[in-house]
Amino acid sequence: MIDIYKKSGSIESTVVGTVIALLATIIGALLSLASAWIASGILLSVTFITWALIQSELALWSTIIIYSLIPFGTLPFKFILTPTFLDITIATVYLVFFSQRLKSSRRPIVTTPAHTPIIIFILLSILSFILGSGNTVIGPNLLRKFVGYILNISMALIIVDQVHNKYILNRMIRIIILSGFAAAILGIGLYVAPTNLSELSLNYLSVFNYPSGNVLRYIEDNPANPLRAIGTSVDPNIFGGLLAIAGALLVPQTSANTPVFKHRFTSVLMLIVIITTLLLTYSRTAMSALLASIVFVAAIRNRKVLWILVAMILLILFLPLSQQYVSHFTDAIKGQDLATSMRLGEYKDALILISRYPAFGVGFGGTPDIDIYLGVSSAYLLLAEQVGLIGFSGFLIAITTVFVWGIKHKSDSLTNNCLSSQWLGIYGALVATTIIGVFDHYFVNLDFQSSQISFWVMIGLALSVTRISQELK
Repeated sequence: MIDIYKKSGSIESTVVGTVIALLATIIGALLSLASAWIASGILLSVTFITWALIQSELALWSTIIIYSLIPFGTLPFKFILTPTFLDITIATVYLVFFSQRLKSSRRPIVTTPAHTPIIIFILLSILSFILGSGNTVIGPNLLRKFVGYILNISMALIIVDQVHNKYILNRMIRIIILSGFAAAILGIGLYVAPTNLSELSLNYLSVFNYPSGNVLRYIEDNPANPLRAIGTSVDPNIFGGLLAIAGALLVPQTSANTPVFKHRFTSVLMLIVIITTLLLTYSRTAMSALLASIVFVAAIRNRKVLWILVAMILLILFLPLSQQYVSHFTDAIKGQDLATSMRLGEYKDALILISRYPAFGVGFGGTPDIDIYLGVSSAYLLLAEQVGLIGFSGFLIAITTVFVWGIKHKSDSLTNNCLSSQWLGIYGALVATTIIGVFDHYFVNLDFQSSQISFWVMIGLALSVTRISQELK
């Protein structure tokens, strides 16, 4: 190993070798100065970062796995701040990216038409944060969340650089689907298990700063109503959004000529499990978003997927819980349930806030007026509250650019058997997320880091698949 280290001329190898050389010293120091928990946590982090520097995709895979399976997990100790597992993996993604930029054999930085709008949106968000800093005390926790928010948006640009060929793209899609499938299996297991066992199991996660106590969720938070599947996502709507993305990626794989999994039956089986779990979340928005993504795929290219739409409708109609499920949907349409009534009130209050601070919003911490509040169950209204109509326009331009560029060059992807189903799945997932944003806020809410990163990962993959298709045509 020492000989290899000496012969290597790359800065990446120098960093890895230096870490290995210092590891023995770190072990001794940590065990003598800190508890076993802290020592173990730091050593595991160092080991992970070292490995990620060698295998650059590992950090991206780990980020996806963590936001799918333990999205709110933090280290079980406080070290200045309490970093989340996502903080560690995302920081590693950036460390890998910058270490690669220092290599003499580095690839040139790749840009797309969406890069400039995304960067402008980031700058507008920072400006709104600064202008709104007088509305609240900016403590370390708020600052950490906002920095994470900016890094999550920038992840789209990192993805474009890192996912630079069809093989890496396929591996990324497989990881997202498999992680979503694993989350679905876990969600079903916790749903069908006795409630006391499920609650006990979820309470064990409190060591990673998960909530404890009565953590199971019911419709309208009333235990007399049906239980909602949450997996390890704490909130059934967040869980539903995760499953909708994984399901949208899977839909075109069920009839693809060159699927990302060897057998189509594998894709069909995973899709059945994911849709079943999504039904159990009772997330009307996520289910509607997945249905819309199926219609999108059928309209663009593949009408074979309409059988999935028919199967989902039949599943909803004939499941034992179908009556309650249909009632849950119709109540929302009529505005008769508690959640819908609360949403309508939030929309009204949000419009009042936006009308008072239309340009740059009120920032991300609080509001200057005591009669209004920051928060609404709509990603778009929440963004307009935070960054104002100017920042919100920047966001819309960025997302529109992603869609327009992708649709403009869709024929390059759809005529390539290696990219066709991937393009349909990724843009179908984007359709799902944009619909979810109308009625839920978690893709832009500072408190939901996992949902933020999942959204911007999909933006990055959409840009990547279009760029790769341009290179292969």
